[in-house]
Amino acid sequence: MSRHIADRRSPPEAGRTKQFIELARREGAEGSHPATQALLRRPRLGSETARRVKEFLRIERGRQA
Repeated sequence: MSRHIADRRSPPEAGRTKQFIELARREGAEGSHPATQALLRRPRLGSETARRVKEFLRIERGRQA
């Protein structure tokens, strides 16, 4: 008896990300859509920024370290 579809694990997302990055490297700037290029150039919030926001919210709520 085979497993139910809900009992099967979905593939990890990291593989898809790696494939996307490899494709973007191979295609270069000429093969990409302008919207895709804009998304790739967009700055991401770093872990430092997220940590600072978390600390400011903690202080604002009145919680002590």
